[in-house]
Amino acid sequence: MTATTDSRTPTHKPRPLIDLAISILIPSFILMKLSGEHRLGADGALILALAFPLGWGAFELIKYRKFNFIALLGLISVALTGGIGLLKLDTQWLAVKEALIPGLIGIAVLVSTRTRYPLIRTLLFNKTVLNIDKIHDRLEQGGHVEHFETRLMRATYWLSGTFFFSSFMNYVLAKWIVVSPAGTEAFNDELGRMTLLSYPMIAIPSMVMLMAIFYYLWKTIHGLTGLSLEEIMANSGQESQS
Repeated sequence: MTATTDSRTPTHKPRPLIDLAISILIPSFILMKLSGEHRLGADGALILALAFPLGWGAFELIKYRKFNFIALLGLISVALTGGIGLLKLDTQWLAVKEALIPGLIGIAVLVSTRTRYPLIRTLLFNKTVLNIDKIHDRLEQGGHVEHFETRLMRATYWLSGTFFFSSFMNYVLAKWIVVSPAGTEAFNDELGRMTLLSYPMIAIPSMVMLMAIFYYLWKTIHGLTGLSLEEIMANSGQESQS
């Protein structure tokens, strides 16, 4: 009975194009094109635009029944953006909010190194991505566990750096683009442009940094264990058993 239940539980698969459309493209279009008084108005367009990423994030959290700290911060970020716009707060708070979320994640990554559960093991070095058991067995056989942990700590510092980079760039982008009072059509238009520009200016560079960190981990694992990329990846154990 338990196995049947587990097999019916949906597994999360990355859908970058859908995420991009729902979180960036559609909200930006709504904010930039539908905020006029003769259409949805500033408040109506803001609510509709934020409903897409908020609804999508909530849907994924509920569907996959797995608490995700970063996804939760994303939902909070969207809700705060809505609050700033609808309550017509000073745009300085938008810049602070934009910097706050990735900054908190970066701090959490650093603080987690002092705990039993470093966040890098949740974000990159985890069983959904890598064949952790096989890697650990090979590290123990070669006596390289301590050496690997030192390299993993270095990768952790780099990982926190990507979030601090995102925090800084988010603040700069918000201060540069969003200058109109909250609750106005101009504010929505600027918010939409900021959302669009955040992808090439922040998301893509951060993704490149994450890929570089993952490559560093792979080269470290390969050098210490001799395992190939196919053996290191998470599905290698399942393929060998089938």
